[in-house]
Amino acid sequence: MEFLAALMKIIDLICQALRNVEMLPAALVTSGVVDGAAALALAIFEPPRGIFQHHGKAPFYLYYSILVTTVIFGLVEASVGFWVSRDLNGRGAVGKTVMFISILPIVFVAGLGGFVILK
Repeated sequence: MEFLAALMKIIDLICQALRNVEMLPAALVTSGVVDGAAALALAIFEPPRGIFQHHGKAPFYLYYSILVTTVIFGLVEASVGFWVSRDLNGRGAVGKTVMFISILPIVFVAGLGGFVILK
């Protein structure tokens, strides 16, 4: 499957999950795993580029701290997906909140070029 089509399916799953609580665990797990895998692949296979490259040590450390934080957040998001699946009505609000917060790490990884590696 082409990269853009796969990304659009994940975005569609997230949008449906915010309207339908029963789809929330699948969206949390999928989004968390894909986001964490993209950040991990970016940290392992791609060196810092652009403003992170020749401006001292601080941007270099910022680059890797963003990626490590995104990997950890992806694991937490997937774990929340499993946790929410046990009680959809009682834990759905927590799952939706985590889903809204997960937009920021997805934007960071996409901005750094992480989803291109998953081709």
